[in-house]
Amino acid sequence: YFLDKSDKYDSRDVERLQQDDKWVENYLIWRHDVVDDTLKMIDESFQWRKEYTVNDLSESVLPKWLFEIGALFLHGYDKEGYKLFWFRVKHHTRDPKQQLEKKKLVAFWLEHYAKRDHGKPLTVVFDMAETGISHIDLDFVRFIVNCFTDYYPNFLTKIVIFEMPWIMNAAFKIVKGWLGPDAISMLKFTNKNDVQEYISGEYLPPHMGGTDSFKYSYPPLVDDDFQTPLCENGPITSEDEHESKEEIDADTKEAGELNEAQNLNQKKMNSIEQISKSEETDKTEVKPKNAKKALTTFKGPLLHISPAEELYFGSKETGEKKCLIVLTNITKNVVAFKVRTTAPEKYRVKPSNSSCEPGTSLDIIVSLHGGFAASLQDRFLIMAAEMDQSSGAGVPELTQFWKEVPRTKVMEHRLRCHVIESSKPSSLTLKDNAFNNPAKTNEDLHIQLTHLLQINRRLEEQMNRCLWFQQLSVVLSLLSVTVAAFCFYLANAQRS
Repeated sequence: YFLDKSDKYDSRDVERLQQDDKWVENYLIWRHDVVDDTLKMIDESFQWRKEYTVNDLSESVLPKWLFEIGALFLHGYDKEGYKLFWFRVKHHTRDPKQQLEKKKLVAFWLEHYAKRDHGKPLTVVFDMAETGISHIDLDFVRFIVNCFTDYYPNFLTKIVIFEMPWIMNAAFKIVKGWLGPDAISMLKFTNKNDVQEYISGEYLPPHMGGTDSFKYSYPPLVDDDFQTPLCENGPITSEDEHESKEEIDADTKEAGELNEAQNLNQKKMNSIEQISKSEETDKTEVKPKNAKKALTTFKGPLLHISPAEELYFGSKETGEKKCLIVLTNITKNVVAFKVRTTAPEKYRVKPSNSSCEPGTSLDIIVSLHGGFAASLQDRFLIMAAEMDQSSGAGVPELTQFWKEVPRTKVMEHRLRCHVIESSKPSSLTLKDNAFNNPAKTNEDLHIQLTHLLQINRRLEEQMNRCLWFQQLSVVLSLLSVTVAAFCFYLANAQRS
């Protein structure tokens, strides 16, 4: 299949397809494991990728004004932890002369995210507030839809359409015609009252009923809003107000145990990628704070990072609040690293800004503090760069180093949070929560109250239906008795 059209494909895509099983699997999943359909999709997407020079798209080859208008960008997460791809329709104007460049901007963002976050799916948000006929561009909308249905397999979770003007109903009937049955089910039409069913208020701007103060601007390129953690290399004074001395001592003791165990198994940690597959299948059953061996490994050019993709925290029921990240320096130089998070108010990272000697491994302990719980939306960013042998590794030297190091020499790797739910019976969970968990927040109580009101409303409706049937039965019974009496009367009248 490839030999006939090899000149129509980018050789880098062909090479990746032969090496990246996950990519092949995504094509198969999106085409329901029908091989012929999968080959057709690969063929079409590869030709499109070469036509749009997707592998070579960068900020430098696209006009700066495309980024400045802020019509397309990545920011925030939905309630399932998927990245949000925003299309602010009011900033888009239909212009055939600029259409190709705008389409390349879409391809740039999708490829930028696919490479950065290993192809984790996206949620598309069409923000149609303050839009009208002048903003309708069906060709551009169709292109965005086709990117997900034809070119980026298994890359779409849902399309959230916010406040679509009534005048555009006819246009979106046409859009539905372009979508297959699977994609149509992903359309979510929302307004200010129900958009938070899919996206929490912390990632919604005020005009959508949220509290996100984010304002798009360029440069720099919009990133994941990773922030420096609250503490660097250990707890700070303000944390002591939230945590007891015993808890901090326990953290220190645990860190010592982890380092002691690691020193005894130094060679084992340096070959961490040889851990058996049987342990990988059991990873969800291992409690993070007891996991002295990481189960998966990301092999970067400077550091090997374990786990590779997700940090496993417990839910409120399981109570697990700590995770271990293992960094292994595979270079011949000292590697400086920083750990950032999208939720600095929740996590303590020790150490969060330090260095790793050549050929050694280092443990980073990530722990929740206060009454916080891990969320699927939370992310961690590990940044690493090689240091010169002459550079010191103290805090002042590291601070100066990060100010001066070029962005092109910085390795970045992102980790997601995974929340392990409790498998206990509900009765035991409630009992444990009563003694071990902090008091429920107002939001939790509001959700429970809303749920109870819904149940109560359904019970009332059922009771009303029962009463209606009862009344109907009584009326029918009386009618039957009346008819029977009348028939009896007629029969007696005929006899007489």
